[in-house]
Amino acid sequence: MPELPEVEVTRRGIAPALIDHTISHFVVRFPRLRTPVSPEFAHLRDLPVTSVDRRGKYIIIRTGSGSALIHLGMSGHLHLVSPDTPVIKHDHIDIVIAGGPVIRFNDQRRFGLFEWFPGNRDPLADPRLLKLGPEPLEDSFTGKALHERLSRSRTAVKKALMDNEVLVGVGNIYASEVLFASGISPFRKACEVTERECAVLVKNIREILEKSIARGGTTIHDFSGSDGSPGEYVSELRVYGKKGQPCPVCGAPIEHAVLSRSSYYCPRCQK
Repeated sequence: MPELPEVEVTRRGIAPALIDHTISHFVVRFPRLRTPVSPEFAHLRDLPVTSVDRRGKYIIIRTGSGSALIHLGMSGHLHLVSPDTPVIKHDHIDIVIAGGPVIRFNDQRRFGLFEWFPGNRDPLADPRLLKLGPEPLEDSFTGKALHERLSRSRTAVKKALMDNEVLVGVGNIYASEVLFASGISPFRKACEVTERECAVLVKNIREILEKSIARGGTTIHDFSGSDGSPGEYVSELRVYGKKGQPCPVCGAPIEHAVLSRSSYYCPRCQK
């Protein structure tokens, strides 16, 4: 599933084509995603775009008439293509920009989301977004703020970091990488992590997410940015997917365990 860096890479890729331009119309070829596509998209016309925002793993395209809330799901991506680009399998929705390119949504597993919010409804007030935790790249996200949230949980810290109500966007890959960089075992109870350790976690969360965004995200299976390029941060992963390989710090074999999802860690560096 695309995590925060991949969604932010996508947002930055499509934003210049949308902001201060007009969406001519939408083309909905397949409305039966996991959540049905809002029927309004079939009738919307001539929408001036004012901003393209992100909240967690959601992209919000704001226009003069309302907002489109988009989630990439498990396998979705938004590509900028020319209007005459042939449609391929799983090309479900087009955002057609007047006098410009088309933003095409392809989603093989059909877990994505395209929902329309008219002008009198703010997507940020939707219950799905209201319950989201803080954004890890914002200045307000501090070690103290993270410690307050982790102290309420007795679950493993790896699971807590992946909980979108604790903070958003740190999915499976980045949780493993952040805990390794911080020298914290993924099995420790979240409530046992100290405020000082939380400050280290916040520092590494920011650094790793920002580095991944700069490298176009991480492509393990099928993610690609708006230009179709895979994310290159995969080459900088230090433990994720490296079971049995030597730890880059101490040389001990990287181990694997299942904590909701696959977790990778060094048993020596992360005691």
